[in-house]
Amino acid sequence: MITLALAAGLLAAHPLGNFTVNHYDGLVAAPHELRIDHVEDLAEIPAAQTLPELDTDRDGRPSAAELRAWADGACRKAAASMRVTVDGRAATASVRSASGTAPRGEAGLPTLRAECRITAPAVPGTISFRAADPGGRIGWREITARGDRMTVRAPGVPAESRSRRLTAYPEDALSSPPDQRSASLTVREGGPPLAAPASGGSERLLPRGSDGLTQRFTSLVARQDLTPGFALLAFLIAMALGALHALAPGHGKTIMAAHAVGAGRRPVRDVLGLGLTVTLTHTAGVLVLGLLATTGTLLVPEALFSWLGAAGGVLVTAAGALLLRRALRNRRHTHAHTHTHTHGHGHGHGPAAGGRRGGVVLMGLAGGMVPSPSAVVVLVGGAAIGRAWFGVVLVLAYGLGLAAALVAVGLLVVGSGRALTRRILAKRPRIPSGMMPIGTSATVVALGVGLTLRSLVL
Repeated sequence: MITLALAAGLLAAHPLGNFTVNHYDGLVAAPHELRIDHVEDLAEIPAAQTLPELDTDRDGRPSAAELRAWADGACRKAAASMRVTVDGRAATASVRSASGTAPRGEAGLPTLRAECRITAPAVPGTISFRAADPGGRIGWREITARGDRMTVRAPGVPAESRSRRLTAYPEDALSSPPDQRSASLTVREGGPPLAAPASGGSERLLPRGSDGLTQRFTSLVARQDLTPGFALLAFLIAMALGALHALAPGHGKTIMAAHAVGAGRRPVRDVLGLGLTVTLTHTAGVLVLGLLATTGTLLVPEALFSWLGAAGGVLVTAAGALLLRRALRNRRHTHAHTHTHTHGHGHGHGPAAGGRRGGVVLMGLAGGMVPSPSAVVVLVGGAAIGRAWFGVVLVLAYGLGLAAALVAVGLLVVGSGRALTRRILAKRPRIPSGMMPIGTSATVVALGVGLTLRSLVL
């Protein structure tokens, strides 16, 4: 009952992911200056990598003075990286004020938010603005433009922030977040004064992790009153969430289905091996990525996900090629056996068995190639509060639940796939039985190519 309550209704990940660094620049053309409201929103992982630099007293939580110092440095770096021109002449951006906060995010980890007031001298005319360099980080990039006693024309640049200055990301833009890094403004004198925002600019940052399953999983490691009973309950909850995660799109269930329908003589063993390989690969990836992110060795961890996805697609393609090669060999062997009856039943099965085992391993590696970001957050969160061991235990439980669900799906597909094959052959006796493995193997190859291309494009 508790598990169902924790998991009910919500399956999405954090709006933009725990690895993102998001930027907002609100441009205001005023008499004699261009005002820039620059905001940086660091999610849990980049914040965890930044905290050791600003937490000088090593108490695990940045003080107000440390946050001001960090924000001041971040704002100065942003101002130095911005490019502002007025009628083709460069204008220097300078910081007028800076403030920093550390809102609590998933797994008890703090996030970081810097708010900067930056100005550059400007007069009516054509103003070009290029935002600060994001440093290779992925995330939301938004620019707005308004006038204060000036009239501003800025094609393609909205006047209002869709994310409310990085405090509330709209759901309809999460799949394709804005990536606006420059703006061109035509400014002329005259216009109404800019009204002050009703909130005074101190909008509340929405808590991260308000996304159901991810929040439930990551919040387990942040529980303060850790008792043996709660540890056992957390272990079981993590297993249940891992199983639910496995039932979400991905993790090779389509691959598993295609393989099971066209499998050889031991489909149950193959499914068990596939589920175990997926789990071990996924758990190992989480542990390695969490260690690299915690130690700061990996500066841009989110960049790995697209490459890992592409590598997984290549492995799926290779696995499909092995399965297709085995199916074609078996087809030729069956055809020759039917016509000549001269060679023994054991001939040719050795290489085919090797191809099957190789395909199972490759598909397992592909299914677990991309680690769960929320599991990485659990590891980092556990290390941040001195419970790295508990984070590892929860990740392992998560992997066990993942394995159980994948194996259950695979075994279900094995039975239904065999029954479906028999029905098809009974109704269509002219269809050669060897064509089914060839078709499913070709499906795996096509799926692998599609996964590779999608990862590289995204």
